[in-house]
Amino acid sequence: MQMEEQKHIFSNRDLYKLLIPVMAEQLLNSLMGTADSIMVSNVGPAAISAVSLVDSMNMLIIQAFSALATGGVIICSNYIGQKKPDQARESARQLSLVALAISVVIMVISMCLRMPLLHLIFGKVEPDVMTAASTYFFYTILSFPAIAMYNSGAAIYQAQRNTRLPMLIAVFSNALNIAGNAWLIWGMHMGVAGAAIATLVSRIVSAVAVYAFLHREGQEIYIQNYAQTRPDFHRIKTILALGIPNGIETSMFQFGKLAIQSTVSTLGTTAMAAQAMTAIMESLNGVAGIGVGIGLMTVVGQCIGAGRKDEARYYVKKLMIWGEAVVTACCILIYLFARPITMLAGMTKESADLCLYMIGWITIVKPLVWTASFIPGYGMRAAGDVKFSMILSTVSMWIFRVSLCTFLCRVMGFGPIAVWIGMFTDWTVRSIFFIHRFRSGKWLEHKVV
Repeated sequence: MQMEEQKHIFSNRDLYKLLIPVMAEQLLNSLMGTADSIMVSNVGPAAISAVSLVDSMNMLIIQAFSALATGGVIICSNYIGQKKPDQARESARQLSLVALAISVVIMVISMCLRMPLLHLIFGKVEPDVMTAASTYFFYTILSFPAIAMYNSGAAIYQAQRNTRLPMLIAVFSNALNIAGNAWLIWGMHMGVAGAAIATLVSRIVSAVAVYAFLHREGQEIYIQNYAQTRPDFHRIKTILALGIPNGIETSMFQFGKLAIQSTVSTLGTTAMAAQAMTAIMESLNGVAGIGVGIGLMTVVGQCIGAGRKDEARYYVKKLMIWGEAVVTACCILIYLFARPITMLAGMTKESADLCLYMIGWITIVKPLVWTASFIPGYGMRAAGDVKFSMILSTVSMWIFRVSLCTFLCRVMGFGPIAVWIGMFTDWTVRSIFFIHRFRSGKWLEHKVV
């Protein structure tokens, strides 16, 4: 067994060191998001509804930054697999430059269009919800550059197999966020504004910290002399060629969620609060699986860079098994804690009962189809097969997740459970196509760098 393990690029020990911090960071971020929501929900139903609505819109931007960082992970890990650390360092510099430039532009545009965007997407919500949403959106817009820079810095560390440092930074920044929330919401009675300010400060701290560590020499990838960085448009084009399809895919998901939120917002505050908390708990029971997928990109990226396509296939299959195990365990765990969470959140009985009903169905269906609908896609993107994932995910999402949900809600009179019926259908269809693509081997026919 030991001899067999040594034949692979990554030993089981290497995989544990790579994946456990990523999963822990993803879980921590979601737990902190849940804690945020519990604190905010105690301010009132309008507050939790406003934060949920704005976060669903903010996630459109956050996922776009994450997709851009993914392009950097793939390229840097490929160069490391090729034993070209100088090329990896220069690619990291260009990733940082383009992330900063794009995030500042988006921040300025979002600030200028803040109120029109809120009224366009959530114009039918109650006035008190809109007021809280406006306040929360203002402060979170200011954090866009910090989000982009932290994601880029964490991606650079991920590419060189160091996921422990970003995890530690996330632990500190999330603790800072929770402490800030407790002080500003309960101590200073600032409500939604307090939650937003605490989030802004913690995001700035995390971005500054990750780039302070990247400044140190002695790492495979480090960045110095930031002011002397000049655009290398060929490298930027390569990063964007991988990041943009990823960004389109994740952005379409968020547009779809906004369309669904628009439908759910017509069902009343009880349904909105139930759906908001259900979405939070569903994200909690999937974060460990997402962590496996994120780590898989580094693994496959280095395998492809080293010319070991057989290894890339091997690790996708192996980590799908690991992903299935952690998703199943997390679904069961969240289900067991669902009722206490609704009680801590101060939800009304009607909202809590509706939330628990939806979580029950998620606990049954998600372990059956989620892993195959997501994990292979991470490996395929790392191999450069980004367009297939983009097209499949976008088409499936709009046909099943959005259109089916809208039909069931507006025509058939279903409540928010329609959101999850559409989600389950989307996951099932995606899993069928991803498995077929993986078995065909076409995802290995691309060139990354």
